[in-house]
Amino acid sequence: MKQYHIISRIAIYLLTIVLFAFGVFHFLHPHDLLVFVPGFMPGGIIWVYFVGAAFILVALSFLTNKMVKLAGYLLAILLIIFIVSIHIPNYLNAGDKEMKQIALINLLKDTAIVGFALHVAAGAHHQKLHLEDSD
Repeated sequence: MKQYHIISRIAIYLLTIVLFAFGVFHFLHPHDLLVFVPGFMPGGIIWVYFVGAAFILVALSFLTNKMVKLAGYLLAILLIIFIVSIHIPNYLNAGDKEMKQIALINLLKDTAIVGFALHVAAGAHHQKLHLEDSD
């Protein structure tokens, strides 16, 4: 089972890289992402920074193997909120075919990450960085 553990850790590290990149992008280009903050939410750009920080914190949690269960479930909740409040409305209200396709890709990407985050969170009790006592 040690090989399974190594492959699982590699998959989690790949997700960590993606989340960290998303988080950094939120801090480097906040005004580009501001258009995705729903109009009914007060605070504007603060939400862009909040999400960037959340992505980076989840990445650090997965990298250090600390509070993985909590981080995974919170990431899933955050992305489900994105799917419901951003991606589905963007898909339904897209003006042209290309924008509809981009919205669908974002919806599917976040849905896949939700599935991965839930899987990581559900199996967090098995994740250890040292291989001696793990199965």
